[in-house]
Amino acid sequence: GYTPRHHTFFEMLGNFSFGDYFKREAIEFAWEYLTKVLEIPEEKLHVSVFMEDEEAYKIWKDVIGLPEEKIHKLGVEDNFWSMGDTGPCGPCSEIYYDRGEEFGNPEFGSDDDNRYLEIWNLVFMQYNKDKDGKISPLPKPNIDTGMGLERIASVLQGVNSNYETDLFLPIINWVSEFTGKTYNPEEPKSINTVSMRVIADHLRAITFLISDGVFPANEGRGYVLRRILRRALRYGKELGIKEPFLYKGVDKVVEIMYETYPELKANKEFIKGLVKSEEERFIKTLNRGMALLNEIIEKAKKEGRKHITGEEVFTLYDTYGFPVDLIEDIARDNNFGVDIAKYYQLLEEQKERARKHWKSQAKEVKEIYLYLKNRLEDNQFLGYETLQVSDARIVAIVNGNEVTSEIKEGEEAELILDKTPFYPEKGGQVGDTGIIEKDGSLFKVFDTQSPTDGLIIHKGKVLFGSFKVEDTVLAKVDKERRENIMRHHTSTHLLHSALRNILGEHVKQAGSLVHPDYLRFDFTHFEGLSDEEIKKIEEFVNEEIMKNEPVICQQMSYDEALRTGAMAIFDEKYGDNVRVITAGISKELCGGTHVSRTGDIGYFKILSESAVSAGTRRIEAVAGRKAVEKGLKEHFLIKELSQILTTKEDELVEKVEL
Repeated sequence: GYTPRHHTFFEMLGNFSFGDYFKREAIEFAWEYLTKVLEIPEEKLHVSVFMEDEEAYKIWKDVIGLPEEKIHKLGVEDNFWSMGDTGPCGPCSEIYYDRGEEFGNPEFGSDDDNRYLEIWNLVFMQYNKDKDGKISPLPKPNIDTGMGLERIASVLQGVNSNYETDLFLPIINWVSEFTGKTYNPEEPKSINTVSMRVIADHLRAITFLISDGVFPANEGRGYVLRRILRRALRYGKELGIKEPFLYKGVDKVVEIMYETYPELKANKEFIKGLVKSEEERFIKTLNRGMALLNEIIEKAKKEGRKHITGEEVFTLYDTYGFPVDLIEDIARDNNFGVDIAKYYQLLEEQKERARKHWKSQAKEVKEIYLYLKNRLEDNQFLGYETLQVSDARIVAIVNGNEVTSEIKEGEEAELILDKTPFYPEKGGQVGDTGIIEKDGSLFKVFDTQSPTDGLIIHKGKVLFGSFKVEDTVLAKVDKERRENIMRHHTSTHLLHSALRNILGEHVKQAGSLVHPDYLRFDFTHFEGLSDEEIKKIEEFVNEEIMKNEPVICQQMSYDEALRTGAMAIFDEKYGDNVRVITAGISKELCGGTHVSRTGDIGYFKILSESAVSAGTRRIEAVAGRKAVEKGLKEHFLIKELSQILTTKEDELVEKVEL
């Protein structure tokens, strides 16, 4: 909102060449598109090139015919593009639109240059930089160009700011109508103008982030979304808005953008619900924090200082949950500084205290497993077809952190087999248990894990006898436990479909746990479920179970799976070939184990529904034997209460209320 051309969300146009056309063609294409297709006057265009890129300079001068005074040679910081510290890189040439002398006569490319608007960047990816900083030519140079839609729209629509284009102005007009405040682009630094621009910009980012599966959180990209949303709310407060309002503006963003992005229309109600929920939560924090921050600022003024101390910032953040970026914004509006360095020092000290009480949850692959993966062929998993393999061969034994050749009675160890029916924990499904045996020897498997792709380890203990590398053994999965797991896993697929059918297609899986005793399913939704909704979901799943349809497993390419309508889980990593599970109306990509027919599940019952975080709910449920056990337990409990209170079962509630 403070500049007319930078945004939290923008649309990038571009063209690419991978080993095909290069510098001359890219420049000619860009010039033709701007001057012939978009009909921008040639005299309004300037370009910059990397100071050492004579080839690009000559193309602009000799081929395009641009006067030398309109070709500006700039340094590495401006005109040399890199993907990172290492990797592909190369010079670039930027095309600028001259907005005219009324915007001053600044030095070309300077920080305060508002006259020359960069509209297109042509990157000539012709080098590779190694870890030592050495640059060498790529065997096949590439072209990567980028043109901001919002900037080129401002040029073509003849306005002085991106915010006056038809991409932003309808949203700004909505804010103006909603607040009764006037938007004046001629006063770009006025609080009304800045606030409306911030809200318009942030509303676009919020809508697209949530539609793409990013939800408010306290870390990662979810935290970025939360910061953007809260900043927009804070500027709404500057316009006199005291209640949730951003969720209403989602309608305007969708109205402008849905033809190009039709998923926005499908996800609109979910986006609005989640935004409203987040607004309501933060308004409480904002009101409390703003009052305290204003007291801090007034106190500082009386003390004759023009900054907020690091201790004050830390207290606002740590005790009251007030976002630091908003503290900085408010301080800037009051011409105050912020001792951010001291704040970060205090924050780091707090983190260090926390580290002493909590162990890191990061999962690292032990060196012993990496060694075995490089030494052994991939273990063959046969557990989809069978729960027992009679001719498995022990290919390695791990005892502690060492590879050994033999384990004896009483020792705990990890066995690795050339082939196994044991499913290792992954995709939310717990690992199998069971036994591995040979004549006179028995190994009890407590857990099965896959620390790295292609390696399956069986954790357990030798109950009697001994085992050596190269022994041929019988590997046998605990059948009843696996069947309970399969019932719960297929139930999660049916539950997912039920949620999407009853609550809406905005529902997406956000995590799961498939256990022999229960299932846990996390999903995107903006509010708690009513008793009636839970009843409908449970009935839906049980109807699918009673249809007793076959559960079909198919192997196909990832792209083909998506074309058939199979659902992929957000954030899950998939290979080129995937496994597609069709169970009744459900069709999902899944590597887990499942029942043969939906009827094999037997019965499904929801135990609880609760919140995990903003925009994420959790259902815990049971299926099969566990669901029957739960039903019987409740039945006998009701029967016992009925006898104690000497009343009929269907009159229990009325009796208790008396």
